[in-house]
Amino acid sequence: MRFSFPAAERLKSKKQIEHLFEFGQTAAQFPIKAWFLPAPGASCTKVAFAVPKRSFKKAVDRNRIKRQLREAYRLQKADWDKNGTEFVMLLLYMDKQPPEHQRLQKAVAGLLKKLSHENSK
Repeated sequence: MRFSFPAAERLKSKKQIEHLFEFGQTAAQFPIKAWFLPAPGASCTKVAFAVPKRSFKKAVDRNRIKRQLREAYRLQKADWDKNGTEFVMLLLYMDKQPPEHQRLQKAVAGLLKKLSHENSK
C-alpha cells in the first residue's frame, strides 16, 4: 500500500477550482470544511488545501497548517472507500487556533467517511 501524494493528485487548475465552488457540494467536520464534486472519467481524485489569511496572518503559520492537512489526507486516503468514484475536492481549515495532530487526523477521517457515505446514496 502506497501512502504517496504525487503531483497528479493535486488540484491546481483555476478553472477546476472555480467550477468546484460554483457547482460543488459542501461537507464539514470541524475544523475542516470540504467542497467536493464527483469527477467521472478522471484518473484520480484531485485535492487542494486552503487556510484563510484572516485567521492566520503569517504565511509560515498557514503553510504549516496546509502541510499538516496534506499529511492527514495522505495517511487517510488509502483507507477511504471511494466506491470507484473520483472527486475534485478542496479542504479548508476553519478554526482560529493551530491544529493538534490527532484532532486533525480524526477530522479528515470523518470527513472522508461522510463523503463516501454521501456518494454511495
